[in-house]
Amino acid sequence: MFELRTDLKPKGDQAQAIKKLSEGVNRYRYQTLLGVTGSGKTFTIANVISEVNLPTLVISPNKILAAQLYLEFKDLFPENSVEYFVSFYDYFRPEAYIPEKDIFLEKKFELNETLELLKIKTIASLQERKDVIVVASVSCLYNIGKPSDFNEMGIYIEKGKRYDRREILEKLVDIQYSRNDFSPVHGSFRARGEIIEIFPPYSDKIYRIEFFDDEV
Repeated sequence: MFELRTDLKPKGDQAQAIKKLSEGVNRYRYQTLLGVTGSGKTFTIANVISEVNLPTLVISPNKILAAQLYLEFKDLFPENSVEYFVSFYDYFRPEAYIPEKDIFLEKKFELNETLELLKIKTIASLQERKDVIVVASVSCLYNIGKPSDFNEMGIYIEKGKRYDRREILEKLVDIQYSRNDFSPVHGSFRARGEIIEIFPPYSDKIYRIEFFDDEV
């Protein structure tokens, strides 16, 4: 399932660490890999992921390290789904009260649209695939809902089956897609004649559904 792409080979204690960590996945609840900076811990864990073939969550203490790990894992697993899941706030200041000056500060924040789309892409990958590595900051600890909720919001289309075109359009609107028949953007769709084109918020691909009467 996971295909590790690299010309590097484990050296020194790495081979033994990979073997013990891989064997311990089903035996121990916790395992610890020790090593100084630059000792190849990410490469070692990548080999463990390749060995055990299980969806993996990598938690980083901050966005900067998460971004570094994301790029490294994406380079090591180009054929698999490596996703980036961090807070979509570029800036966040909670409500606060300063008693010395009797000042109340309102909550203030700035959202990063790109990070928000990457979070949606992560959720979509987890719904659709098994070969997923999610590199996340501590924001992943907050509840984003049940998988069944996302399944219920999905639209499932199979070639050769019959569907009500109007119901598909209404479902797209229900799940917050907007209709744009002139210049499609992320999170929009357009309907022209017997063709519906869908532009997901998390992908640059446009999905086309073509009808012949009510058959796809």
